[in-house]
Amino acid sequence: MRALLPGMREWKFRSCVAVLGLSASLAFGAWESAGATGVPADDTIIKSHGLSVFGDLKYGPDFKHFDYVNPDAPKGGEISTWAFGTFDSLTPFILKGNPGALSTVFYDSLMSGGLDEPDAMYGLVAHSVEYPESREWVIFDMRPEAMFRDGTPVTAEDVVFTFETLRDKGRPSYQLLFKDFIQAEALDTHRVKFTFRPDGALREAYLTAAGLPIFSKAYYETQDFEETSLEAPMGSGAYTLQSVDPGRSIVYKRRDDYWAKDLPVNVGQNNFDLLKVEYFADYTTAFEAFKAGAYTFREEFLSRLWATGYDFPAIDKGWVKLETLPDGRPAGTQGFWFNLRRDKFSDPRVREAIGLAFNFEWSNQSLFHGLYTRTNSFWENSEMQAEGLPDAGELELLEPLRGQIPDSVFTDPVYTPGESRPDSAGDRRALRRASKLLDEAGWSVGDDGLRRNAEGDVLSVEFLNDSPSFDRIILPYVDNLQRLGIDASAQRVDAAQAQQREKKFEYDVTVRRYAMSQTPGTELRGIFGSDAAGIEGSNNVAGLQDAAVDQLIQKVESADNREDLKTAVRALDRVLRSKHIWVPQWYKPVHNIAYFDMFERPYTDNPPPGGLGELSIWWYNAEKAAKLKAEGALQ
Repeated sequence: MRALLPGMREWKFRSCVAVLGLSASLAFGAWESAGATGVPADDTIIKSHGLSVFGDLKYGPDFKHFDYVNPDAPKGGEISTWAFGTFDSLTPFILKGNPGALSTVFYDSLMSGGLDEPDAMYGLVAHSVEYPESREWVIFDMRPEAMFRDGTPVTAEDVVFTFETLRDKGRPSYQLLFKDFIQAEALDTHRVKFTFRPDGALREAYLTAAGLPIFSKAYYETQDFEETSLEAPMGSGAYTLQSVDPGRSIVYKRRDDYWAKDLPVNVGQNNFDLLKVEYFADYTTAFEAFKAGAYTFREEFLSRLWATGYDFPAIDKGWVKLETLPDGRPAGTQGFWFNLRRDKFSDPRVREAIGLAFNFEWSNQSLFHGLYTRTNSFWENSEMQAEGLPDAGELELLEPLRGQIPDSVFTDPVYTPGESRPDSAGDRRALRRASKLLDEAGWSVGDDGLRRNAEGDVLSVEFLNDSPSFDRIILPYVDNLQRLGIDASAQRVDAAQAQQREKKFEYDVTVRRYAMSQTPGTELRGIFGSDAAGIEGSNNVAGLQDAAVDQLIQKVESADNREDLKTAVRALDRVLRSKHIWVPQWYKPVHNIAYFDMFERPYTDNPPPGGLGELSIWWYNAEKAAKLKAEGALQ
């Protein structure tokens, strides 16, 4: 999941989302009684046009389109953006290869979500859904008109094939995702049923089933799913492949014959004829290419560039627009992550000491032009962020774990990194505290100035980095660690090497950002769960294996209402922060965007809370584009 849009260094160094692109939890809305064969008489069957987490659906069964779109948006034109690194595949569901950005656009799913209701899904390939109050199964009734790109129908057999293929041949993390599934079965041509373990995270299983990308069973009779490919796979989605230049660019073309273009979930969306992604090996080259008109939309994640770089001629001439728009999503979980699979990081005092050597305040003032705020929580800037001492609800979840989690969880306010002095990269107070912790952990400074343990092993820390623009952040940090007697270094590799080393967990410290859900659930198993720690290519980059954390994740998954969910997530956040598995970095609650003045959108100053929607709900203004081209603004 390396090559997501855009390059994402300071703000989104390596952004990871749930493996299906959907990370909200699922419960139930639009209840309706019915009967069903084989279901206990007292088990009400619910039928609905959509699924909601903890309340009623915003949109009724007869809704025409999402509120945030322009239903009359014109179709046509193109939008282009950039991605960092390289790619060698259009197959995003296997561990092998490096998939190209946006390579999930080929596929439809049974249901689809929106940008204004983070925990709801509505019918796409499936027009309706039914399930019992016991939540032990779900049936999707599919639209007979759903067609793959080659004109063949999308059937229940294709959905079953998708599930079984991902489970048996997909990325190893799918085994965790499908842990609570018993089976998928085709009841008839357009009716598919998923059955779940009664003791599993049933709320999460419904969402996973609804969000499956649907593969063509017939297509894979002659194609090897487990091999990388740069050919367009057979899907039923709105876009297909127009062209691909391996490692350099991908162009996706909107299908004029897309079967679902008039469905409510798609009205006012998929407005561009072409979606282009240009690849660059480094941030500076990508920025220079944008200035020259090589691509047309850019979200800026590098504070130095946003503060000092956006004064080029295309702006002065009015060709490029600059905007700062609010970001309604949780801040995300970005930081330096320790690889706990390595014994030298087994003591939390060592990890805390290394964290104290990072001077955010100096970095923000000297490098970031004061544009960022320090991240403290794994759910920063949200209602799920733990604060102060645990409240009664949290204590109810934490008390059974006493003895398995640090005593400080009960006695001290939730851990936050202390503020460092901004006038110098090395804060002596923070370094003294760090030195004391290292001494207590048994890492003493020798005659050569290096810290060693009782066995004589030198404490070394190597940062994995694939971006020249990130050197200015890591190198002062390395200097501080060296002052502590740690043999610290930063190893810069290319994007392909970084991807392979991360897959195999070959690093001391890496940088990662997770886009955390507003309704956390099963995806937490992949990020923090013990079972994911040993799965190659999993999102558990820290290698965390902790029974107490696993139990709290289960509490999050089983929460029956939003208040219980918030309480469970706060308890989990509190415990995770006490373990010092990362060195938190920074965030900003806005989108800094730059784009050539050839697009329009359905909102002015306030995008929907789920995102900008620039690739889907924006549209192309042909007259503006023609003017820019006539004036030589674009390549």
